[in-house]
Amino acid sequence: MYLRDRQDWEPALASGDARTFGRAAGQARSIVPEPIAGDGSWIVDLAVDVGSPAWWRGLVTCLFLLADAWLLTPRPAPMADDVPAPLVASEDRLARSVAIAPLGRGGEGGRRSAPTALAVPLAHAPERAQVQAAAILGAGDTIDRLLLRIGAGDEDARAAAALVAGAAGPLPSGLPVEVTLGSRPDLLHPRPLVRLTLRARPDLVVTIRRAGGRLVPIRQAIAIDRTPVRLGGAAGTGLYEAIRAAGVPAEAAAEYLKAIASRVPFGEVAATDAFDLVIERERAASGETRWGRLLFAGFGEGAHQLRLVRWNMDGKPGGDQDGWYDADGQMQRQGSLGMPVAGHITSGFGMRFHPILGFSRMHKGIDISAPVGTPVFAVIDGTVLSARWSGGYGNFIRLAHGGGMTSGYGHLSRIAVQAGQAVRRGQIIGYVGSTGLSTGPHLHWEIARGGVMVNPLQIAQAGIATLGVTAMPAFRARVAWLMGLKRGG
Repeated sequence: MYLRDRQDWEPALASGDARTFGRAAGQARSIVPEPIAGDGSWIVDLAVDVGSPAWWRGLVTCLFLLADAWLLTPRPAPMADDVPAPLVASEDRLARSVAIAPLGRGGEGGRRSAPTALAVPLAHAPERAQVQAAAILGAGDTIDRLLLRIGAGDEDARAAAALVAGAAGPLPSGLPVEVTLGSRPDLLHPRPLVRLTLRARPDLVVTIRRAGGRLVPIRQAIAIDRTPVRLGGAAGTGLYEAIRAAGVPAEAAAEYLKAIASRVPFGEVAATDAFDLVIERERAASGETRWGRLLFAGFGEGAHQLRLVRWNMDGKPGGDQDGWYDADGQMQRQGSLGMPVAGHITSGFGMRFHPILGFSRMHKGIDISAPVGTPVFAVIDGTVLSARWSGGYGNFIRLAHGGGMTSGYGHLSRIAVQAGQAVRRGQIIGYVGSTGLSTGPHLHWEIARGGVMVNPLQIAQAGIATLGVTAMPAFRARVAWLMGLKRGG
């Protein structure tokens, strides 16, 4: 228990009670401060015995301490400040016009100045000294008609067209043209042609500029490196994806798969199998790069290496009738039709348990697994019967090949042909997807003869062509040149 005052605890200490505050009498010590003279104490509870002498003494003590603290508080000297000089009338108006302040406090923000006597009305808006324009030369368009549309004069348009024709010859459509027109004396005259620049060819820039009052042509030749580039690598998890990752353009990658489709079983491609390509490339000194055709398609290594070279039957390396010949000069088309897509077979022809419907039924084709977006090729020349959505097959294409034979390609992500269109063997007709009743990206491929579904892997076509004796030396020289190119050059 707590003792209220000195009279309560002094007898306990005098009697030597060992239980006082948990200590022996000899060890007991006071926990209350010593009182001041008399019966009072410095510690006074101002909430108890209000109005008593002790309470008044405590209040006076508290006020004394507060006054002493206030008197002893340091008071630094006030800091000097400068008052800015008042703004003159013009400066004050300028400050008010840009200041953010309420209109009632003198702000003028948001007000529009009314015209003054110093404003002089213009008869017409002034024209720019020069006008620059960029245009594209359309199909069947000419330079003079393009300049007339931009606003050049008839005389300048005819002169510039003649100078461009003499410096560059015929121009292809889709050519960017940059034009600069000068100032005209009045609104009744067209703007004069100051400068015209166009890239007539990858290796030539033609500029028509005005000098001494007349138009003169300037030809700027650009160095072009036309050395083909050789790229290669390993098939990895997907042949098409690996080819694209090696830096091969999409068109060349699709052409490569088309070339080897009849000779390489895509379903048996291993991750370590190597691919090798040579592609035409034009690289200008100004930095532009333009890709051309695929010249060489190689696959595998060692004794089973496939090497196909693009060659024309008349002994030239280019032309509309190019074909793919192996290193021995043979164009071989016997055996199976080849695969319409680079992938591996996941479901064959015949009865199977449908993974979605949950029961067994006839599978009228084969399923070839491949990543979404992998090109799908026509295996035989034909005509597109239909190219549309077809229920469980999703995006579906059916081709007619003559003799009662048709082929179908289903679950496509995108269709690249339309009904009635003629397609050639190896042409891209669509891209792998997972539309319709599908558990993942793949191609459903089926073939019918006389309305009866048959196994596509059992359809064969024959045919072989061999280069003549006179063409073989040039062909072998070209093979040696292609094989001598450094990879990645």
